[in-house]
Amino acid sequence: MAGADRNQRITFQRTPKGLPVPEDFGADTTPIPVPGPGQFLSRTVYLSLDPYYRNVMKGSQIYAERLSPGDVMVGETVARIVESRHGEFRAGEFVRVRNGWQEYALSTGQGVRKLDPAVAPISTALGVLGMPGLTGYTGLVYLGEPKPGETVVVSAATGPVGSTAGQVARLVGARAVGIAGSDEKCEYAVRELGFAACVNYRNGDLAAQLKEACPTGIDVYFDNVGGDTLKAVLKNLALHARIVLCGMVEAYSMDTPPPGPFLGPVVGARATMRGLVVYDHMHRMDEMVRVVGNWIRSGQFRYREDITEGLAGAPEAFCRLMRGGNFGKTLVRVSDEHL
Repeated sequence: MAGADRNQRITFQRTPKGLPVPEDFGADTTPIPVPGPGQFLSRTVYLSLDPYYRNVMKGSQIYAERLSPGDVMVGETVARIVESRHGEFRAGEFVRVRNGWQEYALSTGQGVRKLDPAVAPISTALGVLGMPGLTGYTGLVYLGEPKPGETVVVSAATGPVGSTAGQVARLVGARAVGIAGSDEKCEYAVRELGFAACVNYRNGDLAAQLKEACPTGIDVYFDNVGGDTLKAVLKNLALHARIVLCGMVEAYSMDTPPPGPFLGPVVGARATMRGLVVYDHMHRMDEMVRVVGNWIRSGQFRYREDITEGLAGAPEAFCRLMRGGNFGKTLVRVSDEHL
């Protein structure tokens, strides 16, 4: 941990070639900044690690963030306000704020959300009650439009986006089927999250496994990975299927886009494919927090977190996430929330 008068930071060092490695990041310390009028200083408690950071590191135009060597890595955080010169924020309050990969940061309050630890654990503001949860909730409800009795397939089923989409499917009366990368994750999806079935894509022919798990076809597919997984799903579409294209993790670490799957079956099934960008649905954040928060408190909705201790461990934790080695929402605990 940084000294009392220093700010520990993890910086962007270079664009990864393929899967990221810890050497793609740097580290330094700077003086702790002092808030000016209309600003507050906060200390990061939790840092969110998300696959899209890999796209930011290679300069993807879909994101507003831009990185040059030496810049602090971008990222959402939960933080506690240390000092405030802002009329709407007070010292001691918890907030969701984009501090990036550093211990301390200033904010003007723009885009910041206050958190109530009595409502839900503050870490959930980066997972199922944050951007990932909003992605899974709005993508499934408003783009996938599942109906009771339909079969909904979700890839990366135990991550924060996939687990949200799958549990929402179950709670609106659809049959949720997951795709995950280990037997342990599949068992968790069924036993803890309430999926009707889950298939391990590493266990042989995925298309055949999906045909067995979805005998009447796939009505809604929530796609978090793209690539060969999407190709296997396309062979099992039901008539008038809907496909929500959320993420393409397989492609994030490729220097050139992978060859796309043959889309003939989409035509044959009269299917609809829609791209999901969560920023289009920010106005539904309060709705999602209310609905999913109530499900969490009633015990109907569960979540899992994969926490690394200490900011210095963030680069390796991110690399492990991009290799598929995480289990649940990936977070870094930067400081103690109870200080």
